[in-house]
Amino acid sequence: MASCAALDYDLPQSERSIQPIPSSLVKAMRDKNMERTSPIMIRLFKQESELELWKQDRTGRFALLKTYPICRWSGRLGPKTVEGDRQAPEGFYHVAYSQMNPDSRYYLSFNLGFPNRLESALGYTGGALMIHGACSSSGCYAVTDEAAFEIYAVAREAFRSGQPAFQVQALPFRMTPANLALHRDDPNMPFWRTLKDGSDAFDLTKVPPRVGYCGRRYVFNAANVADADPLADCPPIETDPALVAAVAAKQAKDAADAAMVRAAYPVLPTMSYVDGGMHESFREVLRRSGPDRLAKMTSERAPVSRPDAALSDPYQAKSFSALSALTAGASE
Repeated sequence: MASCAALDYDLPQSERSIQPIPSSLVKAMRDKNMERTSPIMIRLFKQESELELWKQDRTGRFALLKTYPICRWSGRLGPKTVEGDRQAPEGFYHVAYSQMNPDSRYYLSFNLGFPNRLESALGYTGGALMIHGACSSSGCYAVTDEAAFEIYAVAREAFRSGQPAFQVQALPFRMTPANLALHRDDPNMPFWRTLKDGSDAFDLTKVPPRVGYCGRRYVFNAANVADADPLADCPPIETDPALVAAVAAKQAKDAADAAMVRAAYPVLPTMSYVDGGMHESFREVLRRSGPDRLAKMTSERAPVSRPDAALSDPYQAKSFSALSALTAGASE
């Protein structure tokens, strides 16, 4: 569980952003064969309320450095489309140094870059959607002050070493067969399957996929769509045939495993939403000790947003865990 005890809130905002990476995280990098300044990538999973920080190791592939529980995200599963809809974005984003915000109203933050070029072309509206500290969200991902500091510090060192921007994959859930079965009737599934194309490519290569747009959708690792009109029909896609075949094989296996879930569980858990989500570890503190205690553990500056809604469990975790166990490891 995160704690704000190690953070110095008396530091001026300008100095918080230049504090060194915690020694425990530097040691984890050494243990995982990573340079302190090597490139990074982030994955967000709404349903599981988790943020993964990935970092390039000395083989050139990316490996998981640390997983952070998300304390609050707002809205529901599905993409953000309209200013004020409280939706936390879903999609592929790129964060440049100019998007880092050392003067955040929270401890530290950075802008995801919503809307990206595809979303802008589709007419989606909204802005200033962040990954930040505290446990309060209105369209953002709140990860506690301590987590925001660690992520910011690791990103800063990657920028200093020359990484021009890092990729953020904001996904509705882990793209497992169990989740594909659970959400099979959701109207967002066609969109989520395009996100899965990029997620699967990363799972297979451990290299962030190149992101392009055409045909009103994402296209990954294509050599000829970098400057394409996102709304125009896609040209014949030029990509690595071996990777295309590997992704297709993975997706065929995932589909077969999802069918197995549906056969074993003909009546799947229903999904109900109140407002967003919160990692179970934080929900447990909220249940036992209340919002004031959780706020003190996650930030010195902001209360927990909508604690009554956060206490709800829209994903019926016990039923979902049985589904997940059925296909454990199927997507690895």
